[in-house]
Amino acid sequence: MLKIKSISKHFGGVKALNELDLEVGEGDIFGVIGPNGSGKSTLINVICGIFQPTKGDVVFYGQTISGKPTHQRLKTGIARTFQNIRLFPNLTVWQNLWVARNSVEDIKTESSFYRWFGKSIIVKKEIEEMLEFSNLENRADELASSLAFGEQRRLELARAVATKPRLLLLDEPAAGMNKDEIRDLDSRIRSLQLQGITIILIEHVMELVMGVTDRIAVLNFGSKIAEGNPQEIQKNEAVQEAYLGYSEDD
Repeated sequence: MLKIKSISKHFGGVKALNELDLEVGEGDIFGVIGPNGSGKSTLINVICGIFQPTKGDVVFYGQTISGKPTHQRLKTGIARTFQNIRLFPNLTVWQNLWVARNSVEDIKTESSFYRWFGKSIIVKKEIEEMLEFSNLENRADELASSLAFGEQRRLELARAVATKPRLLLLDEPAAGMNKDEIRDLDSRIRSLQLQGITIILIEHVMELVMGVTDRIAVLNFGSKIAEGNPQEIQKNEAVQEAYLGYSEDD
């Protein structure tokens, strides 16, 4: 489904990504972990088109998408969330979801008036499903800025899902969450996988990563130092050294 082929991203003399190769299979939950500054968020930004790679290609369903802008990648089925919540604070919960759902429509063939009113039945049904998914049915008419932190996290996830992605990039979705909220997030991620959505999960909360992912790649200083299933990663000496500064054999 997704191939990262010898991707490098340089910022001046800093090599944020260095000859990185990854392959994500359709329907997988693929984890990407590593210490701060290892290149995880840079990878997400390269995949979604915020950054263009210095070298290498991003291939999605057999088509090279390197060089394509973010909005075109969205139309191909790539959506994301952010470390720092980026909702429209002065729009309601419902409006945030409406904007997302219509962001992939062809505005050349449909006027805004028709999209708002003529397709209202379809749009409302889809948004109701997203409200139910995020457990925000009772907050639909409230401003996004009025939501609690955990509710805003759920809304941002629902907004990404509202674009109907084939590939969903989650950039530290558990940041700032308590244990109950993380368990709830785990359940939501699993439900998205059951719907056929492929997920790349960047996360520091190891309980979530080890519990929900099928495979994990570990980055350090922009390079991949390990890849495998959660059990293999937990036992990997290079990973232990990168995170803890020592291995079990020391």
